[in-house]
Amino acid sequence: MIKEAIFHKSDIPYAYPVNKDQLKIVLRTAVFDVDRVYILFKDRYDWLGKFKIKPMTLVHTNELFDYYETTLELNKRFLYFFYLVSETGEKLYYTEAGFFKKRPEDSFWGFFHYPYIREKDIFSPPDWANECIVYQIFPDRFNNGDRTNDPENVKPWGEKPTADSFFGGDLQGIIDKIDYLKELGINAIYLTPIFLSPSTHKYDTTDYYTIDPHFGDTEKAKELVRKCHDNGIKVIFDAVFNHCGYDFFAFQDVVKNGPKSKYWDWFNVYEWPIKTHPKPTYETFGENVWRMPKLMTKNPEVQKYLLEVAEYWIKEVDIDGWRLDVANEIDHHFWRKFREVVKNAKKDAIIVGEVWHDASPWLRGDQFDSVMNYPFRNAVVDFFAKRKISAVKFNTLITEQLMRHMDSVNRVMFNLIGSHDTERFLTLANGMVARMKLALVFQFTFVGVPYIYYGDEAGMVGGFDPDCRRCMIWEEEKQNKGLFEFYKKLIRIRKEHEELKYGNFTTLYAVGRVFAFRREYKGNSIVVIINNSSKEEVIFLEEAGGKEDILKMGELKRSGNLLYLKPNTAYILK
Repeated sequence: MIKEAIFHKSDIPYAYPVNKDQLKIVLRTAVFDVDRVYILFKDRYDWLGKFKIKPMTLVHTNELFDYYETTLELNKRFLYFFYLVSETGEKLYYTEAGFFKKRPEDSFWGFFHYPYIREKDIFSPPDWANECIVYQIFPDRFNNGDRTNDPENVKPWGEKPTADSFFGGDLQGIIDKIDYLKELGINAIYLTPIFLSPSTHKYDTTDYYTIDPHFGDTEKAKELVRKCHDNGIKVIFDAVFNHCGYDFFAFQDVVKNGPKSKYWDWFNVYEWPIKTHPKPTYETFGENVWRMPKLMTKNPEVQKYLLEVAEYWIKEVDIDGWRLDVANEIDHHFWRKFREVVKNAKKDAIIVGEVWHDASPWLRGDQFDSVMNYPFRNAVVDFFAKRKISAVKFNTLITEQLMRHMDSVNRVMFNLIGSHDTERFLTLANGMVARMKLALVFQFTFVGVPYIYYGDEAGMVGGFDPDCRRCMIWEEEKQNKGLFEFYKKLIRIRKEHEELKYGNFTTLYAVGRVFAFRREYKGNSIVVIINNSSKEEVIFLEEAGGKEDILKMGELKRSGNLLYLKPNTAYILK
């Protein structure tokens, strides 16, 4: 038995409350290393009571680890516990104090403890987020609905973009396309920044209280939100609080008045007078991005200003949440305050961080509800678009991602395959639509929120920024209508089956380039089989027997439990 692989801690994601009476418990072991795992537990203050024993269920297996889970129904909100781990010819007891060959004495000390289920700590994201399908819009490139507010140097729609190109997209343009969004089937939009800024991307904010006039004004923003709500669509704004723009009033005061400015401590200034070149004499976002001075959120005045901004747009325009730019470069203390302000302003507002790596420190229920799930994207790109990893490796990446978080968090992770900061998926797949369709099947049937970057549904391509920010294709003859209809079908399937929104996830098969899994909820299950290969594959899968294919990408041939999978084809079996 590989003892060094066995692991538990009485904290997220290995122990956490599901509700006030249930506790989720997870134990990790080395892959294929043990036969059975039991948990022995009792109420923490039941000094004379006997330990109850319950077998744990193997729920995930990958290249390195097995994960066993159980949910305990508690009479009281506190317990202490330990494990019995067994394999052929050997058994061990595992406690917080280590491993024992003999059962530890019934002592308060040395066992794992979950001191108390604190209802305030039970994480519950907004209910609507579980049903969510998000569509990301880069406003300048989506649709030009009002030519009277175009910038003077606006480029012809569809011209290849540069870093500073303006094309005239605006809020009216989004309003004009609500019917299009409704036909597609999405029910939430996320807008990259729309506040006053000199750039085309608007991540260098000049005024957090003013809609950029090239997009519209506050009344137009209210109209957009109202019409989206009338059509069952939530609206999420972008909060750029890590840094501001060079023209932001507080920074300009520092430029003019130096250490005498009352805003001096809002920034980290190395030297005054302020210089922007050859290197800025102040801390910025990224490496010497002079137009983006970094805000010091440790400063109570900065906190107050930004928190009032967050509250203002919820109350003034009725937005449904915030996406947080460069969220991992701002202190946790600020984000905890941010959560309180936002949830007090609108209880079911969603908070989504931009974190490109393991985001578990922000997803404990006290800061964010969700993040843009870039680890998901990276795994999907490598497996489906580039086909440079095997199904076994893909399974490891996605199961490890699932095991970092509480189930309630996993269900609302924003699972993207591309964004305004990445190459388009279809470009990474060398234009092979078949590969993209397989990735979409996985995206819409996996745990979490499907996330669409504007234009992907029309077959748009594009390399690194700014090429990934091309103008939306509205000429029907240039759109990939087959891909658009495929998106609609997947969205409809997801909406019609609760298993895909709430169900647990179990890998059934991961060999070569074939990947199969099951989603199960309240006694109903769906099996998804994906042949991510350019040749026919034959697999043996008992769990797929007797099920109807509701995707119908291609006919599934069977011979008992033998399945003949067509190349580049996926099957959703109900």
